[in-house]
Amino acid sequence: MTVSPKGSSAASGAATAASPMIVMKDVQKHFGSLHVLRDINLEVPSGQVVVVLGPSGSGKSTLCRTINRLEPIDSGEIYVEGKLLPDEGKDLARLRSDVGMVFQSFNLFAHKTILDNVTLAPTKVRKKSKADATKRALELLDRVGIASQKDKYPAQLSGGQQQRVAIARSLAMEPKVMLFDEPTSALDPEMVNEVLEVMVSLAKEGMTMLVVTHEMGFARKAADRIIFMADGAVVEDTDPESFFTQPKSERARDFLGKILGH
Repeated sequence: MTVSPKGSSAASGAATAASPMIVMKDVQKHFGSLHVLRDINLEVPSGQVVVVLGPSGSGKSTLCRTINRLEPIDSGEIYVEGKLLPDEGKDLARLRSDVGMVFQSFNLFAHKTILDNVTLAPTKVRKKSKADATKRALELLDRVGIASQKDKYPAQLSGGQQQRVAIARSLAMEPKVMLFDEPTSALDPEMVNEVLEVMVSLAKEGMTMLVVTHEMGFARKAADRIIFMADGAVVEDTDPESFFTQPKSERARDFLGKILGH
């Protein structure tokens, strides 16, 4: 991808320039005796691209999934655009509709066409007319490069194409923030870039994004900020250039040595 790295000034300046889109305060989460999120305090300003890195089992995906309550937390508070994330009910559903999420698995409806997959939620949840939802869906499918596949079913598409449909489906809800939980990890290597390019274009347009990934090139090029996690805690919170050239912690140095050594 020909994307110039974002400067470190974005990471330091964005927090003061924009109001926080996501705030996590003293968040704790256990799976049984395993403490998977420890004292998480995090602010993501509007328009910032935050990439979460760390070894397997460090709590990255759990962190991502707590932001729209796919994983309940034991204690602490999470705010989206200044509103406390409720445990359940209509308020949670409303907030969730403002938070797009793209997973490892594409989670498309196998019995619906690509176009129907993208128009379903806007018509059911946002109460858009079929005509408006279809118009917007076609624009989004064109944007992610698969408008010509609109009448096909998910099984007829490659993994990379299905993931791009999943991104278009999230964007169709006009979310205020996008969460990506290892969106390329289930893809064949040759399909990874086509998905990352869509994500890079979103980042350039100013979409607030929190991305859990192992793609170091994307992290270095598209992120305003790197969060490095280990053992359920945030170990480093810095800009990409500092993280990749001068990691402060032994855990980060060890992680980068293993990842970049391959």
